[in-house]
Amino acid sequence: MEAVVTGAAPAAETETPFIRIEGVSKTFGTFQAVRDVNLTIRRGEIFSLLGGSGCGKTTLLRMLAGFEEPTAGRIFIDGQDMAGVPAYDRPVHMMFQSYALFPHMSVEKNIGYGLKHEAMSKAQREARVREMLELVQLAPFATRKPHQISGGQRQRVALARALARQPKLLLLDEPLAALDKKLREHTQFELMSIQERTGVTFMVVTHDQEEAMTLSDRIAVMDKGQVKQVGSPTEIYEFPQSRFVAGFIGSITAFEAKVVSVTGETAEVEVPAFAATITARAVPGLVAGQKVTLAIRPEKLTIRQERPAAGNVVEGTVKDLAYFGKDSLYRITLPSGDLVAVHAVNAKRGTEALRVADWYDRVWLSFEPGAAILLVE
Repeated sequence: MEAVVTGAAPAAETETPFIRIEGVSKTFGTFQAVRDVNLTIRRGEIFSLLGGSGCGKTTLLRMLAGFEEPTAGRIFIDGQDMAGVPAYDRPVHMMFQSYALFPHMSVEKNIGYGLKHEAMSKAQREARVREMLELVQLAPFATRKPHQISGGQRQRVALARALARQPKLLLLDEPLAALDKKLREHTQFELMSIQERTGVTFMVVTHDQEEAMTLSDRIAVMDKGQVKQVGSPTEIYEFPQSRFVAGFIGSITAFEAKVVSVTGETAEVEVPAFAATITARAVPGLVAGQKVTLAIRPEKLTIRQERPAAGNVVEGTVKDLAYFGKDSLYRITLPSGDLVAVHAVNAKRGTEALRVADWYDRVWLSFEPGAAILLVE
């Protein structure tokens, strides 16, 4: 079981993948938008494609929807090869970033619009619309027009319309981008709850790291058309497999280093920026003399004004600090002149507890071996 479980419980690894993407590439003229992507997605999970603008995530989503055809490779949904299957015949619905609601129609008519061509009686369509209104908690707003409801409510109307046709797969392209920060955070949990109740497989495209971490059972990090790493939020954050993934997810500071020795699961690593040799958790294939990158996240460092008696210890001087309420950010100048960021949680209340150290104070940073991430790519 994964350390972080969000949305529906993932299916067993031995189960046939619900979606299988095999060697898929997409070229527009001389530009290769997607490069040899291989992915499997489980039935009933929330799977996110995460990456910056132009990384190929939306193009991959459009190929799943049937709006684009792969230049190479194959896509299977629920065991069926999608080659040549038009968008309207796929068990898929796509929810666009703009929501694409009809402004002249009421909430209930927007939700029921896609049911017009379904093999259903009028009574069945009306019952389905009522069911969707209850699902997204918009029954009191059924007769209102889109301009008469909030942004978060419009997002739920678009979601209800997408789910009304009971797709096997729902594709969501930046579904929360139009919402403000607090509403976006609230709506993330609403999406997770709705997905859990319906059991529909969600595939989400987003550039927002926190959104992907909150929503997803698993995440595929993309860059320049390629998938760089796939894993649970915990795996992606705590165990990045490359410098790109480590730098893209969350805050991190990276330093050049060299392996001194490797003993079992532990490595001794010389870090010139620290003017010290530190102990880190080894990764497979490390050998003495190998050049690596040592990366460490700000919250993994402890800042003190007295030198700790044991562990990895680095001396520095406070260059900058900022108070954010729940925590404080320190930027520490190391002996080499390099800077490292440290987050300290403000667990106590009161002005005397707001700062561990002040500007220009000499301080000591310490961290556990497991907090040091060694990267070879």
